[in-house]
Amino acid sequence: MSMDKQYKPSQFEDKIYQKWEKSGAFQPEKKGEAYCIIMPPPNANDPLHVGHAMFVTLEDILIRYQRMRGKAALWLPGTDHAGIETQYVFEKRLKKQGKSRFDYDRKTLFKMIWDYVEENSKTIFEQMKKIGASADWERNKFTLDKDVVDLVLDTFVELWKDDKVYRDLQLVNYCTKCGTAFSNLEIKRVERKTPLYYMKYGPFTLATVRPETKFGDTAIAVNPRDKRYKKWVGKEVEVEGLIDKFRIKVIADKAVDPEFGTGAVKVTPAHDVNDAEMGKRHGLEIKQVIGFDGKLNKKTGKYRGLKVMEARKKVVEDLKKKGLVEKIDENYVHSVGCCYRCGTTIEPLPLFQFFIKVKPLTKKALKALNEGKVKIYGAGHDKVLRHWLENLKDWNISRQIVWGIQLPVWYCKEKKKSCFVVSKEKPKKCDECGATEFTQETDTFDTWFSSAQWPWVTLKTTKKGDFERFYPTSVMETGYDILPFWVMRMLMMGIYKTGKVPFKKVYLHGLVRDEKGQKMSKSKGNVVDPLEVVEKYGADALRMSLVMSTTAGRDSATGEGKIRGMRNLTNKIWNAGRFVIMQEGKSSKAASDEKFRKTLRKVGQKVTKQLDDLKPGLAAETVYNEFWHWFCDKCIEESKKGKISQAALMEGLRVFLKLLHPFVPFVTETVWQELPETEEKLLIKAKWPE
Repeated sequence: MSMDKQYKPSQFEDKIYQKWEKSGAFQPEKKGEAYCIIMPPPNANDPLHVGHAMFVTLEDILIRYQRMRGKAALWLPGTDHAGIETQYVFEKRLKKQGKSRFDYDRKTLFKMIWDYVEENSKTIFEQMKKIGASADWERNKFTLDKDVVDLVLDTFVELWKDDKVYRDLQLVNYCTKCGTAFSNLEIKRVERKTPLYYMKYGPFTLATVRPETKFGDTAIAVNPRDKRYKKWVGKEVEVEGLIDKFRIKVIADKAVDPEFGTGAVKVTPAHDVNDAEMGKRHGLEIKQVIGFDGKLNKKTGKYRGLKVMEARKKVVEDLKKKGLVEKIDENYVHSVGCCYRCGTTIEPLPLFQFFIKVKPLTKKALKALNEGKVKIYGAGHDKVLRHWLENLKDWNISRQIVWGIQLPVWYCKEKKKSCFVVSKEKPKKCDECGATEFTQETDTFDTWFSSAQWPWVTLKTTKKGDFERFYPTSVMETGYDILPFWVMRMLMMGIYKTGKVPFKKVYLHGLVRDEKGQKMSKSKGNVVDPLEVVEKYGADALRMSLVMSTTAGRDSATGEGKIRGMRNLTNKIWNAGRFVIMQEGKSSKAASDEKFRKTLRKVGQKVTKQLDDLKPGLAAETVYNEFWHWFCDKCIEESKKGKISQAALMEGLRVFLKLLHPFVPFVTETVWQELPETEEKLLIKAKWPE
């Protein structure tokens, strides 16, 4: 046997991975207790980044560990079509070619995006394999697979029949750049300094940050307890306009803060969420003056066609000329909703959308949480989940994009959009109005609607019996930042469809930061590229640097210094293996063997308990320290003095290779292949030490 003095990952990693894949080790055994992790599906067109590397490492550790414990372990991979994310990236690509999505019909654009995604989607899996992901690639699923789409459509139809879906004209968070609505969860709140304009409004002075929406005002509101304005409530007042004078009613509503501005506010139900609620309570007209292109419409006269900020500037100039601006507070700071995707300021706009009634779904999810049917790992995040479940508003699932699953809604041609049929197939006749001609809704489902069903639709559409055997799944491992977007919705939809929680445990990892604790960004130049790290230091060094000392729900730091340190660990494993193997045939018994074996068992028990308790970061730290400082620094040195036999040392090496394998699978498998006589030819299939 000949082993070089230094471990060179590039010489072994690809060959080792091919051996694992060829052996069928990634597929669950037909016998044994079921253990399942559903991979959070990355965007189909995403290249591997450090966030992916983190979840791949953590999930692979858990799946390898449970596989070695004798469980029928299934790690089911998949990708997400990622609706707006993918379409946005594709549109940027079109823009570089001097084109836009509006140059193509729906069918052509969908096919173009499909081809683009298909071209890129395999890349991330190949990259995941580079860091050792032992997922069952034969069961790989995509959110736009026909069988998955069929089940998602079935769910919508079922929700409709169950009176848990409705269509309504409501104010939605609309991004005029992306050209679609979003739910409240997708909106990024940003603190901004915006001028607060004090406008003369008939006998009142009103404070507003949006003077350009004056054309859509349908009331003036005051607090019913505000004595200053009591005499005006219920009356109409004449207001000097920018086009002409108009009359407007004064209403009293508890939502008005008497401390804000002058205590009197203008009400624009078509362009402000709070105003829309007020408008409903008082039966106010919804007068839309900003279009879905982000420009003022024909109701604004000479301002028509101006973008919001341009219009604001022009409106303020003209109000000043008319003496209608009393003062401007330039230091007013407030929260502004922005598109999480492109950063554009969100426009609240009235739009007919399909909404899910969330209360019946959140109620069951809360009950499951209270009864301990699902446990959250990540300090404080169970409270965060509970907060969202208790306060969630109805979820608008319509998106005005092409890339996604088209809603199974058919509008009756004679009635335009006032009458429709919900059906997977095109209906022959409308039971309500008798129509026989239909046009399908062009909106697609919110990506989160399909991915909320991911655990059960994947298992229902892979191999026969998978759902019955592996659902509910064992662990959902994902980032804490996605808790309200995805985990909460999976709980809601999983319980609704199956009557059971989709997973028993949720492990939430934190963000990966640089060694100084700063968020990684290209502008800072501190981004860790996983593939560059693998090429330079090996996959095991990357994996161990990501997991070492991490805690559920907390951010962790990784940088080149830490990665180099873990590369030293792989060399330590290699050289320890080389030393022990070279001692073969020497002493078979020594005085300290019994004490050595007793300590070895304790180390194994400690690592086992930490992994059972879902503490992979602590388990990594334990096995690292015990291997390096106890086994290598102490035991190997004592063996040189004859205090520990070669046989005991070989036993210790075998145990540590097993304990280390989930964390650093390549180097441990490579050393295992060099061992004389093993119970399993492949370490990945070996039994975990008891």
